[in-house]
Amino acid sequence: MSPRTNDGEPERELPRTGQDHDSEAASTTSQGTPVPEGTTPEPAAEAARAAAPPAAEDGVAVEADGDVDVRVAAVRRVAAAGRRWRSVQLGACAAMLAVAMTAGAIAFGAARDRDSVPVVAAAAVSPGLLAGGDIDAGITALQAHLRAQPKDLGSWATLGLAYVEQARTKGDPSRYPQAEKALDRSLELRSDNDQALAGRAALAAARHDFPGALKYADQALEHNPYNERALCSRVDALVELGRYEEAQKAAVTADRRRPGIPVFTRYAYVHELRGDVATARRVLERALKAASSPGDIAYVSAQLGQLVWNQGDYDGALTYYARALAADENYLPALEGRARAQAASGRPAEAVKGLEQVVARFPLPGPLVELGELYETRGDAAKAEDQFTLVDAWTALARANGVNADLDTALAAADHGDKAAALRAARAEWDRRRTVHTADALAWALHVNGKDAEALPYARQATATGYRNAAFLYHRGMIERATGHAADARAHLSAALKLNPGFSAEGAREARAALKTLEADK
Repeated sequence: MSPRTNDGEPERELPRTGQDHDSEAASTTSQGTPVPEGTTPEPAAEAARAAAPPAAEDGVAVEADGDVDVRVAAVRRVAAAGRRWRSVQLGACAAMLAVAMTAGAIAFGAARDRDSVPVVAAAAVSPGLLAGGDIDAGITALQAHLRAQPKDLGSWATLGLAYVEQARTKGDPSRYPQAEKALDRSLELRSDNDQALAGRAALAAARHDFPGALKYADQALEHNPYNERALCSRVDALVELGRYEEAQKAAVTADRRRPGIPVFTRYAYVHELRGDVATARRVLERALKAASSPGDIAYVSAQLGQLVWNQGDYDGALTYYARALAADENYLPALEGRARAQAASGRPAEAVKGLEQVVARFPLPGPLVELGELYETRGDAAKAEDQFTLVDAWTALARANGVNADLDTALAAADHGDKAAALRAARAEWDRRRTVHTADALAWALHVNGKDAEALPYARQATATGYRNAAFLYHRGMIERATGHAADARAHLSAALKLNPGFSAEGAREARAALKTLEADK
């Protein structure tokens, strides 16, 4: 018997275990902070083109050793330049980053091979290897295979997906142009192959081009209705376009056709967005039981950690993050999540140390802002400003590599940067897609710019689906306070602190202060 959801709606069948189905490639998710469309700075675009290494003789460039350290050092130099010449140098900073982060970019030569029957991707590297946390080894194996078999369209598609996964796990947007070239090569060999079309869908989703992701996913499914990657990317695209009812139906369809861990996590997130946390957790726990590879265990455990952290269960979150890190000690979402849970548990020194280790290798907006706010909490304004400057550098790099970055700009700049720029970015993103996350970002950007009457409807829309997010409740409460809705403000600020009292070092402090004032004014 299928269980009922906890919101009283008709029963829905939970996803089935997928142990008898092979995964096509490593899982990706849309749960991270969404990033929208931006314009590529012209100097950065030119630098990115100039920095691509010359084509190797066999048409496949090999990854350069130590490129992570090179990238991080470049980001630090960019941030320093941004502090000195912030108003005129950001384009040049993006160019420096683009140069530093193109080491190992794939290039295509004129090598030709005799006609041969294409070899399936598994002959070069198994999907399990890509999902098992050894993405670099998988890419190296694919590159070696493609030197010998350059007409293997399946392996070109798998290489494209591997670059997408590498970009996601290492926070390296320069991998996206590499992925695009590999997928295009696969489509040149056969234009209707569903593997490459599904790869284009995954790439578009990673760049947060969600209309494009939906288009490519639909094209792939026309040729193969059971393509797991396309089924998952279709769910992701519908979620990130705010088409939640369609996303729910797409998740059910995906589960019927290709039950397994990638589908489980999408199915769970759709329910979480509707406030059905119990179903989301039940599905993820079932997925964790079915997980066997280190990559899948780390991925699902981190998803569970994030889910329970959102509900204020810090001990539970730390347990799940520990399990994720036992499977893959370098898994970025678990490292970041553990530090966040430590901070919320009253262990700021451990949280700072953990986040410093994360941003030392992966200077991404989320952990940078979290670390900056922790520095602010302990009174270290200079170090905090360093982190916020790095966010600008990352945003410039992302745009130089085709990633939409307006939402990141809006979220970071609203609290720690150019408030007018935050509002421009939030408006631009809202024009592209109407989700709870874009509604919240626009509401908050309007608030910090003193436009609270305009902000209130967006704040209400951000919480309308039942999504249980303390930051959204805090934003709504502060906007209601500013518009004179004192009773509503007390209710939502109290709800935010009850749900997740450590949702943000800065936000929680502001929520408590505002609530104290509201209570005194009753």
